[in-house]
Amino acid sequence: MLLHGGGGPQTVTPFAGLLAGQRPARVFTPVHPGFDGTLRPDWLTGVTTLARVYARLLDALELRDVAVVGNSIGGWIAAELAALGGDRISSVTLVNAVGIQVPGHPIADTFSLTPLELARLSFHDPSKFRFDPSALSEEQRTVVAANRATLQVYSGPDAMADPTLPGRLANIARPALVAWGASDRVVDAEYGRAYAQAIPDAEFRLLHGTGHMPQTETPEQLLPVLWDFADAHAADRPRT
Repeated sequence: MLLHGGGGPQTVTPFAGLLAGQRPARVFTPVHPGFDGTLRPDWLTGVTTLARVYARLLDALELRDVAVVGNSIGGWIAAELAALGGDRISSVTLVNAVGIQVPGHPIADTFSLTPLELARLSFHDPSKFRFDPSALSEEQRTVVAANRATLQVYSGPDAMADPTLPGRLANIARPALVAWGASDRVVDAEYGRAYAQAIPDAEFRLLHGTGHMPQTETPEQLLPVLWDFADAHAADRPRT
């Protein structure tokens, strides 16, 4: 299960196709309610609640041995989902996730940035990922604005972090990998290391030559990292 970040489902959809095409994987890429024109019920106002919704989705689909992978705020959702426990998840991989507060390593205020400024912080080579808002249609601009508004709702009052999250991370009893693009300046590598340290026995993997969205910038580098981890821990039982 691939959980997208604030850029919307298009930030993981191509990678999902690559993963399904190169590995024997059945890949789910749910759209967080409120993104890409979907409805968000009024009661769904936080990441913790959204994680519970995804836990119920796994139950409804009767899925087992699920490797959950999330990027950015999708990584936060994945961490919350893993912390809920249950026997349907075999492992969790957090890719440049947000959600915790690390002194001295703040999360960039992405809501105050222009697309060009955000690209400079997000990518190892931003020249390859230029975004021109003026080229968007009116319908596309509406979707982008709605996605931004939805992200603000989910990010909460502490702007992409929840001070209570580390307490729940300590309860994760599934194998966890924290993979981090070394060139990320939205959340830097030391932030990533702190994330891994908050999860019992989590592994940390630094990915060179890539930034905040390795699945977009260097998908061929990320794919074996997350697949090998997920495959190695398939059908593992909770640690005691």
